[in-house]
Amino acid sequence: MVSTTNTTSPTACSAGPSTALPVARTGGEAVLDRISWLRLSSVTLPLTTPISDAKVFTGRQKPMTEVAFLFVEVATEQGHEGIGFGYSKRAGGPGQFAHAREIAGELLGEDPSDIGRLWTKLVWAGASVGRSGLATQAVAAFDIALWDLKAKRAGLPLAKLLGAHRDSVRCYNTSGGFLHTPTEQVLENATASLESGIGGIKLKVGHPDGKYDLARLTAVREHIGDGVPLMVDANQQWDRPTAQRMGRALEPFGLTWIEEPLDAYDAQGHAALAAALDTPVATGEMLSSVAEHMELIRHGAADVVQPDAPRIGGITQFLKLAALAEHHRLQLAPHFAMEIHLHLAAAYPTEPWVEHFDWLEPLFNERLEIRDGRMHVSGRPGLGFTLSDRARAWTVATHEAGTRP
Repeated sequence: MVSTTNTTSPTACSAGPSTALPVARTGGEAVLDRISWLRLSSVTLPLTTPISDAKVFTGRQKPMTEVAFLFVEVATEQGHEGIGFGYSKRAGGPGQFAHAREIAGELLGEDPSDIGRLWTKLVWAGASVGRSGLATQAVAAFDIALWDLKAKRAGLPLAKLLGAHRDSVRCYNTSGGFLHTPTEQVLENATASLESGIGGIKLKVGHPDGKYDLARLTAVREHIGDGVPLMVDANQQWDRPTAQRMGRALEPFGLTWIEEPLDAYDAQGHAALAAALDTPVATGEMLSSVAEHMELIRHGAADVVQPDAPRIGGITQFLKLAALAEHHRLQLAPHFAMEIHLHLAAAYPTEPWVEHFDWLEPLFNERLEIRDGRMHVSGRPGLGFTLSDRARAWTVATHEAGTRP
């Protein structure tokens, strides 16, 4: 399904009394360019193998067979272009696309440099559906595209535009350690990841039988050795007593962190667990706003924060959260979407981690360089990615607004 809409930007009108305060406009000499065209694409990425984590084993979700992406391409009168994306797993993809389609016309005629103001404008365009969840996830794709455009116009990788603290970031692999994967295959996957240059391994836990988790973890630790960073992820499937018991049982493994041991919104429970354990506690990936992360930080609920830029509203919001996390001396390990998060992690003052997933690689023509345990920022401007022919083939809906230069 293809729908094309040509929309012009709204013009100012005078309706108030002469004593009204003037409204600031972006029509002065500082405006060098304007947004003239946008294209939205809903892309369904099929997964080769259905994915199961603890949420499947506890019966709360079905195995994941695909990931829905919302891509936003934006172009300006001067011929500059940017691309951004958001995503949804299992459900929500069509809703993100529908909301993005409703608000896309709000950007036409606007100065693409005014990213903060445009984020606010898009949020207010859909104010009745709130400032978190699906609404801001749709806004995120626009926001990321504008940051990509801005960096490309400057001729810089996004990390350099933001002010990089490093040109590479420690990375760990998640996709090889899901609960549906037999232990022997997990060990082979860990070997392959480490030989490819990845620096750490994350193993999914949260099986209804805790002995199963401990046996798998023992096998992985013995296989990779004590010197390799190892993380575990329970995907929110433990209650407080179970998390306490499992947390104590996991202490001897020297884990880099225990991820999402409790419900994502249980700030008090996470705080109590973090205070009781020597192993750092990590959480935050499921939250969909900066405000929700602030609640975690206020309670001291995480040693490692794991924001997801597409989920919390884009790069503009991620930078706000990163500043707050830095102020509280927290570690940073962004969730998923390494194509975006590599740049954001590179700009974080203290040494972060970035998560390696190879799922998204078919969507792009370019690849990230990984060696010596680190993911390296390329010299390509912006995010450094272009959509592949396969991504175009997996497109299930598009919408255009404005006129492409």
